[in-house]
Amino acid sequence: MSSASAPLSLPGDPPGGKKAVLVWGIGVAVYFVAVIFRTSLGVAGLDAADRFHVNASALSTFSILQLLVYAGMQIPVGLMVDRLGTKRVLTIGVVLFTLGQLGFAFSPSYGMALASRALLGCGDALTFISVLRLGTRWFPARRGPLVAQLAGLVGMAGNLVSTLVLARLLHSVGWTAAFAGSALCGVFVLVLMTLFLKDHPEGHAPEPVRHTGGAFVRKQIALSWREPGTRLGLWVHFTTQFPAMVFLLLWGLPFLVEAQGLTRATAGTLLTLVVLSNMVVGLVYGQIVARHHAARTPIAIGTVAATAVMWAVTIHYPGDHAPMWLLITLCTVLGACGPASMIGFDFARPANPPERQGTASGIVNMGGFVASMTTLLAIGVLLDATGDNYRIAFSAVFVLEAVGLSQILRLRTRAVRREKERLVASRVEAVHVPV
Repeated sequence: MSSASAPLSLPGDPPGGKKAVLVWGIGVAVYFVAVIFRTSLGVAGLDAADRFHVNASALSTFSILQLLVYAGMQIPVGLMVDRLGTKRVLTIGVVLFTLGQLGFAFSPSYGMALASRALLGCGDALTFISVLRLGTRWFPARRGPLVAQLAGLVGMAGNLVSTLVLARLLHSVGWTAAFAGSALCGVFVLVLMTLFLKDHPEGHAPEPVRHTGGAFVRKQIALSWREPGTRLGLWVHFTTQFPAMVFLLLWGLPFLVEAQGLTRATAGTLLTLVVLSNMVVGLVYGQIVARHHAARTPIAIGTVAATAVMWAVTIHYPGDHAPMWLLITLCTVLGACGPASMIGFDFARPANPPERQGTASGIVNMGGFVASMTTLLAIGVLLDATGDNYRIAFSAVFVLEAVGLSQILRLRTRAVRREKERLVASRVEAVHVPV
């Protein structure tokens, strides 16, 4: 697909502009807070093990349950967004993840803490698909890849807050004050959203959904899944996202402290490096994909290959500890995983009409979180079974990468061919950001 002959706009495109940035920015702020809450356990894993007196498998259950709820909600959330609109779904999400964070702050037992993380995961699940939909409603289609990457970048900034701010609060004011105080961010974005968020610009209201019920839901899911671009998007998301997610969400800090002998401060700095790398790479990937759609598959496969190589070299490095330069390189490469996973949505978006965008995005978004959940569980079980042998436990990453890569290679040609057919049929060759 030639970007040189691509049109600058499409008929019926929303105008974008300052108001679009303002409204979309409020939605992204909600996602920013959701990511802070989602990743807060990543810097509190060792504290949680001490507080609730649990082993590695039980500790991993926190994140597994949270991701299980998140992944299981993605298709229902996509359908909800298509049916109810962005503002209603985001409002429900903010209320749920704020209550979940508050519950986690005051949980006196492991069981109540698990329930709180599940509630948090449910609210978190309602945010990202809604923000993607908000972007497609307020910005021209040619801005789609860049807008999606920017949303992911702001989300990673939420991760940065967890690693830099929440980690320090935990050790200065304690567990309850740190988590309860952070929950106030949820109240703040709820007020902003209630006052200023709108689903779409004036004159760009979507066609009303006239059919409901089980038959309509099944049809939406079936039609979305039938598109090779949706399935390819799911597998790209599955294969690229989870290594960094697993590292940041739970196992990175214990690996760096217990297996590599670093201090918590140094380990926290390396986790911050993952986030900073993600933000930089996200801007680069967004610009490249927006201008050159043919680069999507090479970028995704290249990121998977680079991640696998650095992961293998780090965990199998001779001796007890990997050198600092290697750990820095690993964390820098892991930073590319999040931006690469966003490419999955760039396969699903042109494959589905506007009325199925939420459903298709929900299917894609399941991929990485199912992979993350599976790997979190596998690592926890293997650590307990091998006496905390991170070399064996972290090898679980290669199994899922191999499965996902095989599916990407199987579907890529079919998806690209189908996308070209749809573009030719609509007399549109490509959508890009002009130089």
